[in-house]
Amino acid sequence: MALLDADKDAAESSLEQNQALRTRLTELENNAYNLLALQAPVASDLRVLVTVVRLGADVERMGSLAAHIAETAKRGSTVPEPLTPIFRQMGEVAQQMAIDAGAALRSRDTADAARLEADDDTVDRLRLELFGQIAGEWPYGAETAADVALVGRYYERFADHAVAIADAVVYLVTGAVAE
Repeated sequence: MALLDADKDAAESSLEQNQALRTRLTELENNAYNLLALQAPVASDLRVLVTVVRLGADVERMGSLAAHIAETAKRGSTVPEPLTPIFRQMGEVAQQMAIDAGAALRSRDTADAARLEADDDTVDRLRLELFGQIAGEWPYGAETAADVALVGRYYERFADHAVAIADAVVYLVTGAVAE
């Protein structure tokens, strides 16, 4: 994890991957719009196209949030040692959520998609634990507190977007919009 290891090369690689992701998402979105404009998709095909467009925004935002974390690492901002376990777990859970969201989307398995909610609850709990640490005896300074709070929020929002992908899987399969 670039943030915990203060690995500027890994952070730079993350930023480059985000740029490649944005390029690919633009291509997918343009293809979806072209299909809508030039074809007459039936309901199931239309759900696929709508899902592609909706998911593009979530995936792009996930990439941006990961880029924010990478930029924090690239700046040399360090996580205080007592918070390392929280950030390690947040990173692991968020990464697994992205993998699981992609797998649920590929398999169109609504049960797999539904399981992402529990992981999101884990990230939410970790963020609250992180804020509890900041609100207590905090000897690391205001800048570090701000960085830690922001990165915690980035992970929390990343997880929320993975859940949005799971909701899109349900829509894709059933046509039902999650509330």
